[in-house]
Amino acid sequence: MQAAEYDAWYQTPRGRWVGETESDLLRRMLGPQSGESLLDVGCGTGFFTRRFARGSRSAVTGLDPNRDWLAFAERHAVSTENYVNGSALALPFDAGGFDLVMAVTALCFISDQRLALTEMLRVARRRIALGLLNRHSLLYWQKGRGGGQGAYRGAHWHTAAQVRELFAGQPVRNLRMAFSIFVPGGGWIAQQLESVLPTSLPLGSFFVVTADVV
Repeated sequence: MQAAEYDAWYQTPRGRWVGETESDLLRRMLGPQSGESLLDVGCGTGFFTRRFARGSRSAVTGLDPNRDWLAFAERHAVSTENYVNGSALALPFDAGGFDLVMAVTALCFISDQRLALTEMLRVARRRIALGLLNRHSLLYWQKGRGGGQGAYRGAHWHTAAQVRELFAGQPVRNLRMAFSIFVPGGGWIAQQLESVLPTSLPLGSFFVVTADVV
């Protein structure tokens, strides 16, 4: 898939709703404060990076190994966000270089997830947030089985238990999870359900995990 094609999906009615819902959950869970720096690991086209950079005076950086997608992100920058080519397995930043670090579904496509998490914790000062695909969801049954379809091909779909195991022994506290996109179709019924179902219900196709760095 090309960068422009991927990013254009977020301009469709369903894509716009999904993007806004996921971004809102990320922001609530991550809780950025004025002036805090943010690193977006595996930023791709910069869709989520831009949403955090827009209207913000904080330093926002996106990192991705794909130079073509980074070039797309740079062309569509909305503020002073910075884009860096690099790997999540060896982040080219000093320890504690960012107040906040997030990765939106990037971990779903990384083989050594524990090393990637260790690197994110190394460069984070206050909090990290992972946006993940939930194996216990309707979307998994639609798009994730048998190796996945389309943009989900090859993705790892996490469970809450796997996430707790991944964080075991890491220098973190206050591990929290919240779920969204319970009915992935994005129609009127899906949006109404999204507004009334609690984010603690572990059945949403997208979930955010946050942890405070110690």
